Amino acid sequence: MTQGAANRPHRRALLAAGGALALSGCGRGQAEASGATLYDVPRPDPPPALKELAGFPLGTCVSTGLIDDPDWATLATRQCSQVTAEWEMKMESILKDDGTFDFTRADRIAAFAQREDLRLFGHTLVWYAQDPPALKRIDGDKRAFDNAVRNYILAVVGRYRGQAVAWDVVNEAVTEHGEGLRDCIYSRNLGQEDYMLLAFQYAREADPQAVLLINDYNLEVTPAKRATFMRLVERLLKRGAPIGGIGTQTHIDIHLPPGAGRTAIRELASFGLPIHVSELDVSLRGDRMDLRPREQKLAAQAGRYAEVMGAFLDLPPRQRFAFTTWGLRDKDSWLRRSPNAGDGTDAPLTFDDHGHAKPGFWALADALQTRR
Repeated sequence: MTQGAANRPHRRALLAAGGALALSGCGRGQAEASGATLYDVPRPDPPPALKELAGFPLGTCVSTGLIDDPDWATLATRQCSQVTAEWEMKMESILKDDGTFDFTRADRIAAFAQREDLRLFGHTLVWYAQDPPALKRIDGDKRAFDNAVRNYILAVVGRYRGQAVAWDVVNEAVTEHGEGLRDCIYSRNLGQEDYMLLAFQYAREADPQAVLLINDYNLEVTPAKRATFMRLVERLLKRGAPIGGIGTQTHIDIHLPPGAGRTAIRELASFGLPIHVSELDVSLRGDRMDLRPREQKLAAQAGRYAEVMGAFLDLPPRQRFAFTTWGLRDKDSWLRRSPNAGDGTDAPLTFDDHGHAKPGFWALADALQTRR
């Protein structure tokens, strides 16, 4: 990355009553309420590699477009030890309208991970939002639908068997506000929970060694949804689903009450399963007007990053599956793209558009260094 002194922004740190207080997230709400901002402190340039500070995989999402960007590739391979395909290992990319498979883009991502010695995380096998024409044509034919889903999972998981260390098998099965489970083409054809059990069984058949996860979002934001999600996990485990870990996406914003992220991770960990912070970003926008100066918003953002990392580090080592941010540079974030772009100024990630470390990055780095 080009990080010349002429265009390099000041390195910032959180202003709080002592480093340990800032990093733990304790007292964060009071610090923000008092108008705490950021101040200049010496910081190394280039910044440290997070993957070298952590005793667990540090990840980011990847697309074939990013692979072709040498600046992004340099940043990603320095900072990360794991990659998740942002969308090109999903059904929308692989399953063609005629029912055949196209692995062109997924193969490029797998080859990049292998070439750069990065763990490959598979995302995702069954997602309510994806009902492609190949499945719609057999909607209502239970046997044909079951065979199609099984063949798809066997083909995808089997293709990357031995390379993909894990898969999000079922993604976002709980309704938005936690009232229950989503109605979708999979539930209508195979049963509201049976489709999930079958998906886990087929994934285990395809790769007996891969860790299989169930993944959802807003588990920090909506306690009712978290409760419904946890009851679902409990039922699936009792039915013998080979769930090997829990993914919490952790798409949050700076208005999330301090402590909410920590509470969610602690409760999800009560199953004793490994936890994947799977898609972390911290939006500056949220759903309310916020007239604070940008530096105060970045301080709040860093506080949320620090809290989530602190909660993850509080887990027993065996439960720290991986810690993944949903992107590295702000300009690559899904929150900059339609229909989520807003005015195009959100900056939810730990590096700015030019690849310079933001306060959120230093919050993660400092948390990791403090626990070493």
